[in-house]
Parts: sequence; C-alpha cells; structure tokens
Amino acid sequence: MRIGFHMSIQGSIDKAVDRALEIGCNTLQIFTRNPRGWIARPLRETEVNDFIEKVRASDIRPVYGHMPYLPNLASPRDDIYMKSIDTLIIELERCKKLGIPYLVTHLGSHLGYGAKLGLERIIRAIDRAFSVTGEDVMLLLENTAGTRNSVGGSLEDLQHIIERSSYPDKIGVCFDTCHAFAAGYDLRTEETIEEIIRKIDESVGLDRLKLVHLNDSRGDLNSHIDRHEHIGLGKIGEMGFRNILRSKLASFPLILETPRDNRRSDLENLVKVFDLAGIKR
Repeated sequence: MRIGFHMSIQGSIDKAVDRALEIGCNTLQIFTRNPRGWIARPLRETEVNDFIEKVRASDIRPVYGHMPYLPNLASPRDDIYMKSIDTLIIELERCKKLGIPYLVTHLGSHLGYGAKLGLERIIRAIDRAFSVTGEDVMLLLENTAGTRNSVGGSLEDLQHIIERSSYPDKIGVCFDTCHAFAAGYDLRTEETIEEIIRKIDESVGLDRLKLVHLNDSRGDLNSHIDRHEHIGLGKIGEMGFRNILRSKLASFPLILETPRDNRRSDLENLVKVFDLAGIKR
C-alpha cells in the first residue's frame, strides 16, 4: 500500500521528505510554495538538490505537488483567470524542476456564469499551460464536493475536460473521498463502492486515476459541504473506510489531508488506516 500525507514544507521543501519518513509514509504531497499568496519564492538550488536526493534515497514514490488556493481556472474574471493560468504554468515548471511527476489542481468556480463557461475556461487554461511548459508533469484534476458554482463535482465534468483538451494524455484524475461523498457518491458499502469504481472506469478510465485523497467527511452524503474529517470519525465512518480500503481504490496511492488538531495526529490516522485495511505493521 502506498500511503502518505500532505506534508508541510516549512523551513525548506526537502524537510517534507523528512517529516514523511518520520511517521512511516511511502508517498507524499506538498505545496511547492506558500499556498495562500500569488507570489512564489524562487526555489533555492540547494533545496531542489536536497529534495531530489532525499526522495531518490528513500522509498517515497510517487510525489505529488498541489496547486495553491487562490487560482481559479474556471473564473469568468479575466484578471483572476490570467493570474491563475500563470500560476499553473509556474507550478508545472516548479514540479518539473523538483522531479515531481504529478500536480493536483482544483478546478475552481464559474461564479454563477454557468458550468459550460467554467469548463471551457478550464480547458483553455490547461491547454495554454501545457503549450508553454511542455508535457513533463501530468496534471491531475481533483473532483469537488459540488459546492455552489463549483466545477468538477461529477466524474462527467472531469471526463468533459479530458476529452476536449489538446493534451488528454497528460491529464489524470485525483479522486477525493470526502469530496465525492459530499457530492453524492456513496462510499459506505461494498456495493456502492464497486459501482463508483465502475463509473470511474466508464467515464475517465481507471488508467487515469493516479491518486486517491483519503479523507472522511464532516458533511452528509450529497451535502455539498467540503469539510474533511479524521478517518472513521466522519459521515463515511469506519465501516465505509474498511470497505474502501479493501476495494480496488486502495491499490492506488493514498494521500490523507485530515485535520490538524488535538483529536488525532497524522500517525494515529495512519495507524487507523492500517487497522481498517487489516494490515499489520
């Protein structure tokens, strides 16, 4: 099982590898920069070399980058849209420099202008970015919780983008369990999980699924509430995750983005996952 967390890069990007190894991860996800601003500090050559060497010397694979919070690739506002495309280009280049093969992106909001416009803007943004950066890094589209005006709440949205892009072979999928559950995909029983796996295969294709974000949900099924919870403590629950972790979804790399609070540590969430999967460490 390939399992890890979204890890902090505080201090230096390479320290994320140290933090992952400390708790026994064998994959990880990072922001390559401060995720809450538009300006990215240039990568230092030393941290790039240290990051690459630490990953190479460890069993951590694959490594995933994640787009920062502010970009909105579906935005109808031209100023935000162009800044979002520029950020996507920069992040693809930073991942390339760090030897990171995958970049996860949220799809954004059409701000009430309609899903059709939002999808068109996303496709245009992706194509523009790849035309500038080349195709070294695969972009992973992350499904959303289907919140108001968001794009990507359905597998069909992701399929639409992939099929209409000029770079379909460089676009994959990140399936977030919290988002899927909140969007109406029931992940609690063996039968419904198998049905969702079938839907993934029939829409985007299982070969494009490169990552599962393993998160419980504070919101109910079809609530459209994007709130992550510790594994087993949310509405998907322990039985749901026991079924997820014994399904084909667990054969893909798993990244947890569970809350950072005093109720449960990352290590305790990791232990819970192994327990529900029936794996002895």
